[in-house]
Amino acid sequence: MKKFLNEFKEFAMKGNMIDMSIGVVIGAAFGKIVTGLTDCIITPLIALIIGAIFHVETTDQLFGAITVGPFPIGQLISTIIDFLITAVVLFAIVKAINEIQSLGHHEEEPAAPTTKVCPYCKSEIAIDAVKCPHCTSDVE
Repeated sequence: MKKFLNEFKEFAMKGNMIDMSIGVVIGAAFGKIVTGLTDCIITPLIALIIGAIFHVETTDQLFGAITVGPFPIGQLISTIIDFLITAVVLFAIVKAINEIQSLGHHEEEPAAPTTKVCPYCKSEIAIDAVKCPHCTSDVE
């Protein structure tokens, strides 16, 4: 049992495991922020726009009020909006991080060739050679 606990301790204390745990906690907090943003700002704005288009005076809980039988379709719509906002923001964050990381990396240009092939004997010779050292042919 002690060996099992030591192995678990090594596993749990690895850097990747701790980083992943922090990411999950931050992700959950970010999810709550997005849900609040959707419920408090985006859904009422959409409701106001739809209310103005269709001349409806009550725009309270537009998506939450939509039900089909026993199924709360409005909650599903709100959840989909939450997901889309989260996905777009995470995409933007990952893209920005990749851009920042690529700033320090420069594509190395291939080195200029220092040799060429003799057209007569197919030996490799210096790039600035005018005569092949193997077959003594004149090369350009």
